[in-house]
Amino acid sequence: MTAAIMKLPELLSWVVNDEPVEPAVARQRQQRLAELRREQVLRPTIFVGAGTCGLGAGAKETLAAIHKHLDEHEIKADVIMVGCIGLCSLEPIVEVQLPGHARVCYKQVTGDKVAGLLDRALAGQCPDELVLGQHRNDAIEPWADVPFLDEHPFFAPQTRWVLANCGIIDPSQIDEYIARGGYKAAVEMLRKTTPETVCDIVEKSGLRGRGGGGFPTGKKWKFARASAGDQKYLICNADEGDPGAFMDRAVIESDPHRLVEGMVIAAYGMGATKAYVYIRAEYPLAIKRLKAAIAQAEAYGLLGDNILGSDFGLHVVIKMGAGAFVCGEETALIHSIEGRRGMPRPRPPFPAVSGLFGKPTIINNVETLANLPTVLAFGADRFAALGTKTSKGTKVFALSGKVSRTGLVEVAMGTPVRKIVFDIGGGIPNGKAYKAVQIGGPSGGCIPSQHLDIDVDYESLKTVGAIMGSGGLVVMDEDTCMVDVAKFFMDFIQRESCGKCIPCREGTRRMLEILQRITQGRKKERGTDALERFKSVLHLQSLAETIRDTSLCGLGQTAPNPVLSTLRWFRDEYESHIYERKCPAAVCAELVTYSIDADKCRGCTVCAKKCPAGAIVGAAKSPHHIVVEKCIGCGACIDACRFDAVVKE
Repeated sequence: MTAAIMKLPELLSWVVNDEPVEPAVARQRQQRLAELRREQVLRPTIFVGAGTCGLGAGAKETLAAIHKHLDEHEIKADVIMVGCIGLCSLEPIVEVQLPGHARVCYKQVTGDKVAGLLDRALAGQCPDELVLGQHRNDAIEPWADVPFLDEHPFFAPQTRWVLANCGIIDPSQIDEYIARGGYKAAVEMLRKTTPETVCDIVEKSGLRGRGGGGFPTGKKWKFARASAGDQKYLICNADEGDPGAFMDRAVIESDPHRLVEGMVIAAYGMGATKAYVYIRAEYPLAIKRLKAAIAQAEAYGLLGDNILGSDFGLHVVIKMGAGAFVCGEETALIHSIEGRRGMPRPRPPFPAVSGLFGKPTIINNVETLANLPTVLAFGADRFAALGTKTSKGTKVFALSGKVSRTGLVEVAMGTPVRKIVFDIGGGIPNGKAYKAVQIGGPSGGCIPSQHLDIDVDYESLKTVGAIMGSGGLVVMDEDTCMVDVAKFFMDFIQRESCGKCIPCREGTRRMLEILQRITQGRKKERGTDALERFKSVLHLQSLAETIRDTSLCGLGQTAPNPVLSTLRWFRDEYESHIYERKCPAAVCAELVTYSIDADKCRGCTVCAKKCPAGAIVGAAKSPHHIVVEKCIGCGACIDACRFDAVVKE
């Protein structure tokens, strides 16, 4: 089937059609497109990063201060809310563009800095202390002595395909997306390409699912196309449940039309006429912007019946989830959409054969779908040229934890972890040493320092016991206890277990109990507790392997990964906890001991007054002493001491 397009929205026709027009008309069109792309502005324009990360850093107050300053000084300027540009650690981010000048990005512009910034920026000066960089704009002369944003160490190593518009365009305006080439790939597809060919292009591109499993996307669609069914469904999995992951949220908040276009392409290729976006209710801003994008696409004839006059139609419904981690598993997600309790079911049959309401269904996550406009615009060969032999294109990561520059990062597949953490992320702050990075969330694993140069691709990560996952990258330094990390993730997994199968329900609980015993001090032990502690430790690894091999769904099968990974690379820390009852990182409170350095102590008695257990003794103006048997390990003494006399180990 090749669809015949009858009529395009006017702006979209300018971008897509090549028919000749009068020179004056062509100039008017180009000028309008340039305005929408912000290549030129007619009056001062101020952009405020108003994604969730920006709002959390104070962008709402910044926005209010901007409006107040403009009103008080009777300055006529446009104020536009954009999404997240990616560098979350330097929010709130404000950009200023003057007529005839490039757009300049400023960092950490809190409300109290607005007046000073605008006074100088609107006068044609760039405050060096706030400048992050200027956008590259070939149409006008750049600012002198202002670095380009794409040369900043955070952005320079990145390849931003999925994030190309994030923080640049107004996510509430479909015209801005179209002016930058948006929906062109979908229109060209409907005009010239059959669904079978679309599947072939996507398969040839090497695009694999970005939600964790990494299954070839085009091949997955072909299974659904080959399945019999009078109705087929597409589901976008935006249920981002991993701790430390915020990629899907940021993409939807910042560039929702990219997702909508990707869903049109996917539905056309696999034969669906109805699609669901399963998104957690805790993402109100993303939901608001996605609803607006769907409504705009429908108004432009890009969604609904007979899209752009073709015989293909697609209706998109938003389904809000209640935040259950297990609903990230595709069969549990399907049950939730159907109005049932979100619990996995055995496979086969796979959803591509029998999924939502028993019909053939494809589940792709946000990043997978957001890649599709790029795949069709570039072509399979160009997309496949980036990456490794088996992992093509780019990958978006949420970089967080003990790293100098946190935020959204998009890099070519095959980029070493070291480059992400140290070049893009700026390394570990405060001179601390790198210990590990947790990748793949609760189902993932840790990458220790000896494997920092491993490439980010599906196969390489498996060799060190990690997985790509949805893209969370949590960096840990020397002050992190890896046993405590394993306990944190196991506690999360145990609480989020759906409880359907015994290995996951009971096994993760037993594993959590073992980790709790390992990090428990002697003071709480009674009777045979010490013996039980050693006996249980002997079974930790075998229990983890049993859960991995016998759980019903993928989440249960990967639940032991944090323990298996930390056991593999940080066994010495486990041994210190078990045999010496010491936490090398001094994190596990019950295994931490406090003492007072007599040479530094001045006998001021402040620590003794602050100790809630009365465990500190000593005369005034004489060195004090901590009674270990009474100490509860609260750390109040170390916070109170002005002479660094309290030692924690």
